[in-house]
Amino acid sequence: MASEDIAQGQYVIECDICKQPVSFFCRRCGVNLCDPCVPVHLRIKSKTGHDVVDYASRDDDDTSKIEELMETITKENERLQNYKYELKKIIDHTTKRLDKPKFSGPLQSRFAKKTQQKLSSLSKLYQQKKDEVTSRGEEWHRQIDKTVKTLHQELDDMQKEHESLLRKQKRELEEILGKVDEINTATMKLKNSQNVLEMKKLIPMIEKQETPSEITQYSFPVFYKCEIDENYLKSYFGYIENIQERKISLPRLISEDAVISNHKILEVPKVVTAIDTGFPAEEEYNTRLYDIAVVDDNRVWMGGASYELKLFDFQGNLHDTVTITAHGMYLTVYNKHVIYTAQGSNTVYRVAVDKTIQTMFTTGEWIPCGITSTASDDLLVCLHKDDQSKVVRYSGTGTVLQEIQYDSQCQPLYRDPTYVTENVNGDIIVTDWKKNAVIAVDRLGIFRFSYSGRDNKFDVCAVTTDPAGHVIVTDLKGDKIHMLDRDGRFLRYVIPDQEINRPRAVCIVGDGEMFIGECKTGVAKRIKYLE
Repeated sequence: MASEDIAQGQYVIECDICKQPVSFFCRRCGVNLCDPCVPVHLRIKSKTGHDVVDYASRDDDDTSKIEELMETITKENERLQNYKYELKKIIDHTTKRLDKPKFSGPLQSRFAKKTQQKLSSLSKLYQQKKDEVTSRGEEWHRQIDKTVKTLHQELDDMQKEHESLLRKQKRELEEILGKVDEINTATMKLKNSQNVLEMKKLIPMIEKQETPSEITQYSFPVFYKCEIDENYLKSYFGYIENIQERKISLPRLISEDAVISNHKILEVPKVVTAIDTGFPAEEEYNTRLYDIAVVDDNRVWMGGASYELKLFDFQGNLHDTVTITAHGMYLTVYNKHVIYTAQGSNTVYRVAVDKTIQTMFTTGEWIPCGITSTASDDLLVCLHKDDQSKVVRYSGTGTVLQEIQYDSQCQPLYRDPTYVTENVNGDIIVTDWKKNAVIAVDRLGIFRFSYSGRDNKFDVCAVTTDPAGHVIVTDLKGDKIHMLDRDGRFLRYVIPDQEINRPRAVCIVGDGEMFIGECKTGVAKRIKYLE
C-alpha cells in the first residue's frame, strides 16, 4: 500500500496472495488477484470452480455482496470493540483504586468495586481461614493433652490398685507358708517325742490347713492404639472445601426515575382497620405479635407468642389457624405458602395446603431469624451462631446461593441481624438489634448505607419496602415509623391518626397501605399512608 495513498486517505485494494495492487476478481472464491497471481489461483482446486473477471468489471451483485459482508464485519467488530472497552474499564478499576471512576453505570461500578474489594481482602480472608484451622488444631491439641492426662491418671490409679492386690496376695501366701512351716516344725518335734496326745491335736490342724489349687495372676495394662486414618481425621477434624462457583443473577438496572410513586404521602396517615389478633402475652417479655406476611389474595398471615399461625383478611376476619410446634417468630410468603422460622429450631418450615408442617431445609449450626422471599424466587435468611452473624441467600431447596457476612475490610457487617427485606433495586436491608441500626448492602453484598435514627431514642425493630423503593422501619419504643428513601436518607415519620403502641411487625399491602403489628397489645393496624 503506497504511503502517499494512505496520506491522502485513499486505500489501494491489494491482491489477497501477494499484496500487490489488484487487477482481477474471482467471483466464485471472492478473492482479489493481481495479474501474475491469476494462474496461481486457477491451479488451486475448488469445488465450485473459478470465475475470474477484471476487477473494474465487477457487477452490482459482486459489489453488493462485498458491501453486505463488510457491513456485518464492521457491526460485529464494533460490538467486540465496545465489549473490549467496557471490559478494560472493569479491569482497570479492579487493579487500582481510582479517586474518580472513568466510567459510569451502577452495574459495572459495583461489580468492579466488589471484585477490587475481594482482591484487596483476599490475603486477609485466607489468613482468617488459616487461623480457623490453627484454632481447630489447638482445640484438638487441648483435647489430646486432656486425653493423655486422663490416661496417665487411669494408669496411676491402676498401678496403685495393682500394687494393693499384689501386696494382699503376698500377705495371704506368706500366711499360708507360715502355717505350713509351723505344722512342719510341730511334726518334727512329734517324731522325736512320740507324744500321742499332741499327735491327736495336730491332725485336725493339718486337715483344716487349706492348700490353694490355683493362684490369681494379675496382668499388666495394655494400651491399644487406634490406627490413624487420614479420611477419619478429616471427617472429625474438618477439611477445606474447594472454591465453588455460584452464579448470582445481576440486578436489573433501575434509573433514578424508574420507580416513582404517583401518590402523595398523607400528612396524617389513617388507620383503616384494627385487628385484635388474639395472641396471648409471652410471659417473660410480655410480647404478643411478632410478624406479618401478606398473601396475594388480600389476606395476611400473622405469628405471635403462641403455637399458632393465623390467617386474617384485610377487614379483620379470621380465615384459618395452623398449629405449629414453637412460636412463629418470623414469616414470609413463598410460592403462596407461608414460610416461617421458629424459636429454638435451626429449620425453615413451610405450611402445606393440608395445613401440615413441612421442613423446607435446615441451617446446620446456625440459628435462623428474619426471613423474606425475593424477586428472583430465593429466600434471604438472617443467621446467628455464637458471636457470628450473616445473611444467606437460599434456593427453595435449601442450596446456599450467597453468603453476606463481611465488609471490604474483612470486618463483620452484622452483630445481630433480625429482620430482612429486599428493595426494588435489589438492595438487601436488615435491622440489626445489637447495632440498633438499619444496614443495607446491594445485590452483590457491597455495603450501601446504615441508618441509626434521628435521635438516641431510636429502637430499631422490623423493616420492609414499598413499590416506590421507600424503606419502612418500625421504631419499637419510639412508637413511630421511619420512612427512608432507597439510599437511606430520612424522609419523614409515619404516625397514624390513632397512633401506634410499640410497633414491631410491618408489611406493605395494597396500594399505599401497610400493616403494623403492635408488639405489646397484639393489635394489627392497617394504615393508609399514601393518597
